[in-house]
Amino acid sequence: MTNPNVLIETNEGDLLVELYPEAAPLSVANFLRYVEEEHYDETVFHRIVRGFVIQGGGYTRRYEKKSPHDPIANEATNGLSNKIGSLAMARGSEKDSASDQFFINAADNPELDHEDDSDEGYGYAVFGQVIEGMNIVKKINWKVIEANDEFPEKPRDTVVILS
Repeated sequence: MTNPNVLIETNEGDLLVELYPEAAPLSVANFLRYVEEEHYDETVFHRIVRGFVIQGGGYTRRYEKKSPHDPIANEATNGLSNKIGSLAMARGSEKDSASDQFFINAADNPELDHEDDSDEGYGYAVFGQVIEGMNIVKKINWKVIEANDEFPEKPRDTVVILS
């Protein structure tokens, strides 16, 4: 069985990601559901932390929150690591709170991996990998930040997920 690939088209260039349904079946199914529903079209990478991550999928160009489906169970115990270029589910403070937002690691971030079963130490579920376009990830990750209270790591130039 070949792993599914998804092309993420942005206004900065395209990213081709390979998904890992055997390691992260819930996360992959969740992500593909949003892709098929075109939920990610015209959303933004709203959080950019230089040398760390680019995060998106949950806000429109106007920074209005999109309506996500119910959260999924966290699959951070799947053995995959938050290494540079990996695709992972973003979540809130509760371990099983991931819904529509995802991030791409712009560096090796082992501190985001599963450490223990507490909400804080549970980690972030990796479910894919950028296989083409890491130069675009790096370009996005070096965007100038225009912080505000609601979005402290908002890029000055909007980075849009076109489809």
